[in-house]
This record gives sequence, structure tokens and C-alpha cells, in this order.
Amino acid sequence: MRRLFCLLALALACAGVPPRAAQAGDGPFGIDHRIAYDNSGIWARNNQTLLIGGTILTVIGGSIILGDQDKLGDTFWRSLDSMALSAAVAQGGKWIFQRQRPSQTDDPNQFFKGTRYQSFPSGEVAAIAGAVTPFVVEYGRDHPAVYALEALPLYDAVARVKVHAHWQSDVLVGWGIGTAAGIWAARREHPLVLHWLPGGFEVGYVHHFSP
Repeated sequence: MRRLFCLLALALACAGVPPRAAQAGDGPFGIDHRIAYDNSGIWARNNQTLLIGGTILTVIGGSIILGDQDKLGDTFWRSLDSMALSAAVAQGGKWIFQRQRPSQTDDPNQFFKGTRYQSFPSGEVAAIAGAVTPFVVEYGRDHPAVYALEALPLYDAVARVKVHAHWQSDVLVGWGIGTAAGIWAARREHPLVLHWLPGGFEVGYVHHFSP
């Protein structure tokens, strides 16, 4: 919880919002408010698209190439489980809560307005957090540098708020969904998606074609 609070405080600071000021906001946690729009530089939407696309390709590619024959390959498959579950749960939340985005209203309390409104929670932040968490769980204790992967959902969380795609609580809950899914996937006895696929995926491209 302390690490999550530190990351949230850092995200708010990066977004140009002091943590004390966030208390004057609104929404389910009392922190939601629209900040100055910024779709330039590192915060540009195309960079966010590259990040989520690169995350998906890396996780799927690593899973197929490495298979489940070693620790790294097994972690990639768990990451795939987590990313898929995170995206599904987040999408379900969008359909249920039907929240308007900051680009659609300046009132963060606009829930249940129709299924075309899908701000809560953030699916992208959930998926990216879900992708990195199994690696953090598996390798973080022995290799603390792996915790740097948390910078990816942190960046996306700040960027999504800056371009008025999400409220602060949207990205926070999305991050929590991804983290919870990642912990679940890391602690399973076997990767789930892998057992739904033919055995060739378990061997992996590298091991299948190695001499």
C-alpha cells in the first residue's frame, strides 16, 4: 500500500497536481478534476498508442517465442493471462459504470449515462499494469531494477489524464485491476491461456527449432 501511495503521489505530481490539491476534487475518491489539456511531447496520444501496442506485441511475442520451458517464458504466459483478464474486467466495468470522460464533461460524477460512455476504469492502464506485474512479482525481490517496469503504467496513467481521456480515479482503479490480476496470474499453478492452446505453444519457437 505504501508503494502504491508513493506511485499515486508521483503520478499526481507528474500531472501537475499537488497531492493536497487533489483532496479538493470530486468523484468516488474525492480526487477527480480536469487538469490542463496536454497532448504534446511525451504525453501525445500516439505515444500512448505505441506503448499499449508495444506491450501487447511484446507479451504475445515473448510467450510464443519462449514457450513455457523456462522461468522467463512461463512469466510471459502469466503476463498474457494477467493482461487479458485485466482488459476484460476493465471493459466490464466500463459497460457497468458508463462514466463520461473529462473530454465529454467537466463533472466527474457523471456515471450511468449510457454504454457509449466508457471512462471508468482505464482499460489501457489496467492492461499495462497487468502485463508488468507478473514480472515484478517473479523477479522483483532478486532483481530490484525490475520494479522500474512500474514506470510504464505510471506514464500511461498520467498521460491518459493529461489528454482528458480519463479521470484520476479511472487510472487508479485500472492500475489496481491490473496489479490484482498480475498477482493472481503469478500465483497460479500453471498459466491459464497456455492450457487452452495446442502443445506447440508450450514448447515455444526457440525451443522447437533449436538444434
